Amino acid sequence: MRTSRLRLRYLFDRYYSKTATPKERDELFAVINAGATDDELSLLIRQAWDDLKPGDAPVFSIDKTNLILSNILGAEEPGKQAKDHKNIFLWAKIAVAAISLVLLTFGAYNYLRPKHPVQQGQIVKVKRPHNDALPGGNKAVLTLANGKTIILDNAGNGTLAKDGSTLIKKTADGRVIYNTSALATVNTAPTTNTITTPRGGQYQVVLPDGTQVWLNSASSLSFPTRFTGKLRQVEITGEAYFEVTKNPLMPFNVKTNKANIRVLGTHFNVMAYDDEVTMKTTLLEGAVDITSGTFTARLKPGQQAQIKKSGQNAVIDNVDVDDETAWKDGIFQFREVGIDAILRQAARWYDVQVAYNGKIPDRKFTGRISRNVKASVLLDILRYTGVDLKIEGNEIIVL
Repeated sequence: MRTSRLRLRYLFDRYYSKTATPKERDELFAVINAGATDDELSLLIRQAWDDLKPGDAPVFSIDKTNLILSNILGAEEPGKQAKDHKNIFLWAKIAVAAISLVLLTFGAYNYLRPKHPVQQGQIVKVKRPHNDALPGGNKAVLTLANGKTIILDNAGNGTLAKDGSTLIKKTADGRVIYNTSALATVNTAPTTNTITTPRGGQYQVVLPDGTQVWLNSASSLSFPTRFTGKLRQVEITGEAYFEVTKNPLMPFNVKTNKANIRVLGTHFNVMAYDDEVTMKTTLLEGAVDITSGTFTARLKPGQQAQIKKSGQNAVIDNVDVDDETAWKDGIFQFREVGIDAILRQAARWYDVQVAYNGKIPDRKFTGRISRNVKASVLLDILRYTGVDLKIEGNEIIVL
């Protein structure tokens, strides 16, 4: 039975306001997949823009498995703050232009999906498209204590190696799990392993204590094959999300090139790329202690510690943690972010370089899009805000 326009509006409003139940969200996806007309979607978009309050930031969204319109692409007027509804509404014309992009991208997304399901972690070798870049995937290299390296995306599932009393296994869903035997003794000395993701890579590892770690592109994690003593010590570069197993008798410590992060059991994200001016530690659950030189802070959920190269360190309250952790769920998500910061993330994920022909555009962007699309799709969205850019070979060029 054809879904009524009233029902479609209800489902859209529920999803737009983030109050939709999983059942309602699935119904909306099904309606769009079944072919909601351009006119119906256009009407919803225009009504959504009419309903915006001053200061609201419209968002263009792509679900993990379905590309759908939830809020719409948004940006501030160049060089100005959106001070009233009139200024915000000036950008509504972007939404009208975005309708065709949404439909085009939705079709491209379904076209790009493999005809046969691919298990997470399975690598599908595809030629790089001309003047475009494919999204990254589960790629990483495991380096054992003896110097042996294992390319994880090429390795088969099952046992990869044995280190003393620790078995290292790769699962069917593309994770590496460290299992330490209950028979391990103090005489079994642990060794250090390192997992490194390249540009265009990501990976998940389960440490010997059950702690789960997600590694973003161009990152590394060094850790012992078995935790001993009074401290669980690991070291990272790049970006990682941690869900730490609680053990009050053995605190968990994350070392970066800028700070130490001490926890007992908690969920948090650390972004510590060398090419970023600020290292960010964002807490979702529990508590963490941050130390960087003379700067110390204890974070509560929803807070973020910022360690700046300039030395102007701070703790920020009421951070939208989803913005900081969306990457691990396969989403680019930005809120009032400059084009240079967006393109740094894109460069790492698509394994490309970025060049600016002239001054970096001075405007902020708010948006949400799947990391599973080609680079050209992300660039098309940025173009709709007036940024002139293109991709040539291995380089994104901002004109």
